[in-house]
Amino acid sequence: FHVIPAIRKVVIVGAGHLAIPLVKFCKILGFHITILDDRVMFANRSRFPDVDEVLVGDMAATLRGMAITPQTYIVLITRGHQFDEPCLREVLHSPAKYIGMIGSRRRIKACFIRFRDEEGVPEELLNRVYAPIGLDIRAESPEEIALAIAAEMVKVRKGGTAQSLAER
Repeated sequence: FHVIPAIRKVVIVGAGHLAIPLVKFCKILGFHITILDDRVMFANRSRFPDVDEVLVGDMAATLRGMAITPQTYIVLITRGHQFDEPCLREVLHSPAKYIGMIGSRRRIKACFIRFRDEEGVPEELLNRVYAPIGLDIRAESPEEIALAIAAEMVKVRKGGTAQSLAER
C-alpha cells in the first residue's frame, strides 16, 4: 500500500495586493492554496487563477468552519486589524503549523495586550503567532514582503535558523 503524504495547505486571509505575489510563491513551494476575503471583487478566479480554492464571506466565520490541521499554514493579511484580530481569535487555538499576522510592532503589541489582559489568552498561544509576519529582509514592496512571508513559512516547516549561510 502507498502512504499518501499530508497536503500542506496555506490559507491566505485577505486578497489584497500582497496576496498576488504570495500566491505565486506558495504555488512554487507546492502548497494547496485557499484565498479568503469578504470582497468578491478581490477574491475571485480572474484575480487568482492559480489557487485551489477561493472563499468569499465573513473571514472569521469562514475560518471557524474550516478544518485546520498541523499541515495548515495561516497567513492573516487582511485590510486592517479590525479584520485580522477576529480571524486570529478563530485560529489561535487551532493545531495550525504556522499562524502569521501582518501589522506594525505597535499594533501587534496592542492586540496581544488586549488578548492577554481582556480575554485571558495564555502567553504560550500568543507566542505561536509570527507577528509582524515574515523574515527581516528589509522588505518594502509587496513582492519582497510576500517573499519574506514565504521564506518564514519554509523556515517554520524545516526548522531553519534564517541566518545567511555566510554568517554561520
